[in-house]
Amino acid sequence: MNADTGNAVTASAVDGGVEAGKGAGNVLEASSVEAGYGERSILRQLDLRIGPGEIYALLGGNGAGKTTTLSLFLGFVEPTAGRVRVDGFDPVAQPVQARRRLAYIPENVALYEHLSARENVAYLLDLAGQYEGDEAIDRALAAAGLQGSAFDRRVGGFSKGMRQKVAIALALARSVPALLLDEPTSGLDPQATSEFNRLLDVLRDRGIAVLMVTHDLLSAADVADRIGFLDGGRLLEEVAADGEDRFNVRALHRRYAEQAA
Repeated sequence: MNADTGNAVTASAVDGGVEAGKGAGNVLEASSVEAGYGERSILRQLDLRIGPGEIYALLGGNGAGKTTTLSLFLGFVEPTAGRVRVDGFDPVAQPVQARRRLAYIPENVALYEHLSARENVAYLLDLAGQYEGDEAIDRALAAAGLQGSAFDRRVGGFSKGMRQKVAIALALARSVPALLLDEPTSGLDPQATSEFNRLLDVLRDRGIAVLMVTHDLLSAADVADRIGFLDGGRLLEEVAADGEDRFNVRALHRRYAEQAA
């Protein structure tokens, strides 16, 4: 991720509490979007819609446009054509309202190293003008899967998986309807990846729309409701989970390998 999005776990928390959204149906929406940097075009006619309680995994090789897609919803990139909405709000024209509706967790979660897990959540909520007592914060940390013995430990010694749980607890405490994830399972061992996927099931049950960009096809197939393949800034294909087996992983791997070649 670039420098702007790399610290957005904190930035997305400081815009205040959530107000009633005006979106209908889709929480995250990109319609016929063209976007890039300067004269360089990155996204070409991107159409992407994610509803409440849906987990969408966006896969693609380096340079496919995954980072730019996240930046669209964060309001860091203005589309040259098309429409982007976060729960009905334009993230460029209405940045405060849009950012109140989402949380963003980068590949490397930035927290205050000298503070405990509970203190991090409390402090970031305070920055957002949202006061919550220890009981509410502890409920959010527990819902995010953090062990109670870690609530009062400094996060400087936390693993990536534990840091993610603190960041997700913050999102739960803020009651945001949308969550953006950048390479969430990168660097996690198989057990931590399995725990993270179970946590995504909790978010789904709470009606949170999740967009995750990833290279981890197996993890995506394990948890996503839909998988999209992005190549050259175009969404070439979407595959929806179906039946007990959810996805034909071999077929997905062939598609991904062909695009990466």
